[in-house]
Amino acid sequence: MTRTARGSADTPVDQPAEQRPMFDSLDPRTDEVVGRYPVHDAAEVAEIVDAARAAGRWWADLGFAERKKRLDRWRVQLVRRLDELAGLICAETGKPLDDARLELVLVIDHLHWAASKAPKVLGKRKVSPGVLMANHAASVEYEPYGVVGVIGPWNYPAFTPMGSIAYALAAGNAVVFKPSELTPGVGRWLVDTFAEVVPEQPVFSLITGFGETGAALCESGVGKVAFTGSTETGKKVMASCAKTLTPVLVECGGKDALIVDADADLKAAAEAALWGAMSNAGQTCIGVERVFVAEPVADRFLELLTARAKKLRPGGEPGADLGPITMPSQVGVIREHIQGAIDAGGRALVGGPDSVRPPFVEPVVLVDVPADAEAHQEETFGPTVVVERVRDADEAVERANSGRYGLGATVFSKARGEELARRLRSGMVAVNSVIAFAAVPALPFGGVGDSGFGRIHGEDGLREFARAKSITRTRFRIPLNPMSFSRGAGTVRRVVQLIRATRGR
Repeated sequence: MTRTARGSADTPVDQPAEQRPMFDSLDPRTDEVVGRYPVHDAAEVAEIVDAARAAGRWWADLGFAERKKRLDRWRVQLVRRLDELAGLICAETGKPLDDARLELVLVIDHLHWAASKAPKVLGKRKVSPGVLMANHAASVEYEPYGVVGVIGPWNYPAFTPMGSIAYALAAGNAVVFKPSELTPGVGRWLVDTFAEVVPEQPVFSLITGFGETGAALCESGVGKVAFTGSTETGKKVMASCAKTLTPVLVECGGKDALIVDADADLKAAAEAALWGAMSNAGQTCIGVERVFVAEPVADRFLELLTARAKKLRPGGEPGADLGPITMPSQVGVIREHIQGAIDAGGRALVGGPDSVRPPFVEPVVLVDVPADAEAHQEETFGPTVVVERVRDADEAVERANSGRYGLGATVFSKARGEELARRLRSGMVAVNSVIAFAAVPALPFGGVGDSGFGRIHGEDGLREFARAKSITRTRFRIPLNPMSFSRGAGTVRRVVQLIRATRGR
């Protein structure tokens, strides 16, 4: 991450504040400084987490209704200042302004859903005690973890971490947020605006820095860590959390597939494939990286896809379709995947190796790429897509399921959409649309395999940030009590008779 490494991260901790380790956030389009931020060390992280722990108790004691009032005020603040934050997202990621605005529309809708649904999802509820414990009342309630550490990515620096932050706050936790070192300003803005509506306690806190700061958060004693990022970094986060048995939610990369059945609406499928593969310059964990299209419609689909892809233009100006590659090191990965595919016998119908012009990459559409090529197997995270002809949708499902990732997927089919969706090994599927599941607050979001585990969003997302607590209460005494040393000689025999009579047929 050399783009943000201006300033030393090795300054001794006991030096004066003005000499402390600092780093710059830069605009990837121009390399201009957007802001300057401290590198928090382990001692500072521990201090912030300790303060958050006390704040979390205060926040939890407010109850659902009072927390909702404050979260609603924050939501209104986000709506009023949407363009302000969108401009900052553009400055730190380089993405087009309208893409940043769209990201924030989703943030606001998810925040509203989490605050509104938390009482119903996490509130105390009665459950049946069953025949053996009929003299008891049984209930389940959900307790917050106290402090949740959130480690966010740079590609969607507001929407993705807010999928954990909003739900964790609604569940009654304090949150300590470590944004990507590429987008610390977005994290600072979110924390500051929350403090404007909740000034009493540091319920939502910020730490900034590099991998060492994130590791310190994992080992700081937080109740849970929610991480979004690469699979390799996710494994490191898990290893750090394992030292203190801290539970972790991990949302990692993907190599998402789009299936085009023979009866698909080809124009809609091509437009969806283009958006899924190229929006945000392909820097989307649930972006389309592979397309499997049934042979009878493959030629027409490719005509539609390539004609539209050739018109897209990257750039830093307001009218550009795509922004830059935000993380400089990813440019090399994109270049290697394109060149490797061509060296292995693939062809570029749109673009090619010369499309990589840092910090921008022009759209690339590849065909005839061998199945073992990196462009087929590994996350490219750029505006590229591999299209493969298959016999039919059934073969497409087999090919889509053959990789190690399993985040999202897309199916275009008029007759078999849901059937094919259920057969895909992924956490989410959109039928006859693309990435639609991310915009539905009630739907859980997460993957399988090397794409991670755990869920954000929806009821499952709320429950990720709370512990289930089971409580039984004796309502009246009964003569048959097998769980006592004072039980009669025939007590267990009568209990066995009861279970045979009620459960044995």
